[in-house]
Amino acid sequence: MHSPDTIFDLTELENAAMLVHGVMPPTPQYAWPKLCRRAGCTVWVKHENHTPTGAFKVRGGLVYLDRLRHAVPKSPGVISATRGNHGQSIAFAAARTGMAATIYVPLNNSLDQNSAIAAFGARVVEFGKDFDEAKHEAFRVAAAEGLHFVPSFHRDLVTGVASYALELFRAVAHLDAVYVGVGMGSGITGLITVRDLLGLKTEIIGVGAAKAPATALSFAAGRPINSASAQTFADGLATREPNAEAISAICRGAARMVEVTENSIAEAMGIYFDDTHQIAEGAGAAPLAALMQERHRMANKNVAVVLSGGNIERARFLQVLSGVTPSA
Repeated sequence: MHSPDTIFDLTELENAAMLVHGVMPPTPQYAWPKLCRRAGCTVWVKHENHTPTGAFKVRGGLVYLDRLRHAVPKSPGVISATRGNHGQSIAFAAARTGMAATIYVPLNNSLDQNSAIAAFGARVVEFGKDFDEAKHEAFRVAAAEGLHFVPSFHRDLVTGVASYALELFRAVAHLDAVYVGVGMGSGITGLITVRDLLGLKTEIIGVGAAKAPATALSFAAGRPINSASAQTFADGLATREPNAEAISAICRGAARMVEVTENSIAEAMGIYFDDTHQIAEGAGAAPLAALMQERHRMANKNVAVVLSGGNIERARFLQVLSGVTPSA
């Protein structure tokens, strides 16, 4: 049995991890010497940029679509909304289960993300000025056309995503803290739940973009607070409308939320390239930006950062490497 504060138990999590590992191997966690020296602490990078879609979202998509296939064998198809990584996850998993997938993205979304989603076999539809407008339209179309709407936060998504946390905590003992980016909340909710199931004392620190403050505002208020905009180039953090269940989990189990600037996110992307030769998108680099912001607080500690998201267009990454912070 699981406690009222957890959304799955260890047996369910281990079964989900087996399903995920039937498709992809566990991702590595490395303590890169140059990065540790720069940060002034032991820094374990959990390389979720090494999944088949370059982000941890794919784990949740695999579990969600597998359970949907068993529950509704003749589903006419799924529909969802994304800025990129969630959409790739659903497209990838839908293709494996033989389901048709339609993914809504906002206008002017990353062409690289759009093409990656389409390459997995999904139909990509552009709508609205941002993720939340695309989400509302996808939900409307789902009802009109009898499609199954896949939300960005759901217990089945969290259960799958949490397999990365199980890998991390079992591979690295005595972690003082883990920094993780927060978009709709599956990544941090999975970390908190696994930490609690394993009886650990590790601090979980959520990271958001200062220009997309909804989650930070919600954490401070103890309830969901929408923001007027989410104009950050870190696409995975760009949400205006937090999920109530995710906010509840974050308020219960996170040590704090740290907001980082666009410049600090871009700087962290450059640090990743210099110190580890890894390509990180904005949302993937945000946890490192937060650690660098708090490096005096974390001096000599044993810390992990979740690098989820290596999906960034060449032109935008060249901007970062040349010292220019991309626009939203």
